[in-house]
Amino acid sequence: MPIKRIFGIVEDVKKHIENLSIEQLKAELGDPETLVADIREIQERVDLGTIPGSKHAPRGMLEFWADPQSPYYRDWFEQDKRIVLFCAGGGRSALAARALMDMGFTNVAHVEPGFTGWQEAGEEIEDVSATSRWVRRENR
Repeated sequence: MPIKRIFGIVEDVKKHIENLSIEQLKAELGDPETLVADIREIQERVDLGTIPGSKHAPRGMLEFWADPQSPYYRDWFEQDKRIVLFCAGGGRSALAARALMDMGFTNVAHVEPGFTGWQEAGEEIEDVSATSRWVRRENR
């Protein structure tokens, strides 16, 4: 059996989740009942910045951080809270939204154009490198 193409899988997943535009995300920013989570790798956040007010929940740890029974649980994941995820281009966040829904979270969405769409729209970007203990080291 041939390997399924990942972008085909992502497109199928997007048919069953809530896909937000940049304007829709902007309308939800600042709502205390909404968690906006950046699931990109830490290097992406440090190098490129992030959407102001977002929390970092790397894709590789998302389900562990969201599970109250996990020793890695982060208390900003609340079952009844609105959760909006974003990655660079909308692929990882779509799959992550589906994973949270499979865990039982019911009010989950992702940002369709991702952080790249946020940048291209000229929206404000939080400089993570200014406050992060993680830095990119140049090869010597």
